[in-house]
Amino acid sequence: MSTVVLLKPEPAPIVACTISRDVANFDLLIEDMEAELGESWGDLTFGDAAIFLSQPEADTLEFVAIAVNSEDENDLTRISSIITTAKEKGIRVILIAEEVSPIALHQLLRLGADDFVPYPLPEGALHEAIERLAHVDVIGATNVNPLLHAGSAPVTEFKATGGKDGTVLPVHGLAGGTGATTFAVNLAWELANVEKKGGPRVCLLDFDFQYGSASTYLDLPRREAVFDLLQDTGHMDADIFSQALLTFNDRLHVLTAPADMLPLDIVSGEDINRVIDMARANFDFVVIDMPSTVVQWTEAVLSQAHIYFAMLELDMRSAQNALRMIRALKSEGLPLEKLRYVLNRAPKFTDLTGKSRVRRLAESLDIAIELQLADGGKQITQANDHGQPLAKTAAKAPLRKEIQKLAKSLYDLNRAAETARG
Repeated sequence: MSTVVLLKPEPAPIVACTISRDVANFDLLIEDMEAELGESWGDLTFGDAAIFLSQPEADTLEFVAIAVNSEDENDLTRISSIITTAKEKGIRVILIAEEVSPIALHQLLRLGADDFVPYPLPEGALHEAIERLAHVDVIGATNVNPLLHAGSAPVTEFKATGGKDGTVLPVHGLAGGTGATTFAVNLAWELANVEKKGGPRVCLLDFDFQYGSASTYLDLPRREAVFDLLQDTGHMDADIFSQALLTFNDRLHVLTAPADMLPLDIVSGEDINRVIDMARANFDFVVIDMPSTVVQWTEAVLSQAHIYFAMLELDMRSAQNALRMIRALKSEGLPLEKLRYVLNRAPKFTDLTGKSRVRRLAESLDIAIELQLADGGKQITQANDHGQPLAKTAAKAPLRKEIQKLAKSLYDLNRAAETARG
């Protein structure tokens, strides 16, 4: 007589949990978790999570999805503690945020959240975040570059070789619309093409993490790899840095602004110094497009700069902002002498009244306006909208010729300095 043994199926192990004040507020997250994990996930409130994560049962978790909205900003201390506990146990954290202030989001990301997805969840966003976590785990075991998972955007052909000591040229608009990004992009392109063959290696860094548009002006995609790089500059090496760059027309290498709007203080002065140091070690010229806002790490950029271009126009707002900038640098004892003032949309040679206004502006601020750029007009808008430098769309434009002349002057000065050192 045979014995039939009835096996009761084991419940599926819990490999992930959502953590929120009330998961019912995130119905799209519930649907996506079920689609991705079936029954292998659980739901915890903030209070339950603090207890559960300290128990041995939490050791089976691969990740937690912490969902927060604006109502949770008063509970950041407890949420921060949950993230810290999860990281200590080696559990990865995906942060799901809806209408959370940039300051609160920044605080949570700095604690070590491995990925961030906005809510309502874009289609496939949770799936991609989980895939990225899995890929990073594999990378950690195989020592492969952790930025290779970041989408299908084209990667640069640049090979980090080191051994250089690049010239750093930040561009800072002292008011909105002064043309700082246009100037930075075209200066970088002209430097990269100053010689037909064997010219300098040039890198353009877009440090305007909120509204940076260098990628738009060069028709380049924004990549998640940039956010990954900025989040953990302490582990950045030459290969990771090179994988975050994109190449424009095989001549100019670009670190675009991140895909999503980020707080400007998501990085510290140390982070910025590491990125600039890496760029200097691998390029002859490093052009930096700065945000118009002065932030904590502006000092780090200024200290590394060889020339710090300050863009202004012939109007009262530019004059007042320039005065504020000068006072701020003087009060902090920062190297004000590095600033070179660039007047955009300068009056024409025959405009004597305009020339007189420029002179009075310089005298009132006690500065020298060393470079005056012509008004590019519609040609600038068309070039930027088409994602091309002026050299490609309006090579004979006066503005392009002035920037080209400046690039040649900088290149010649750099070569002369290298010869003198040699």
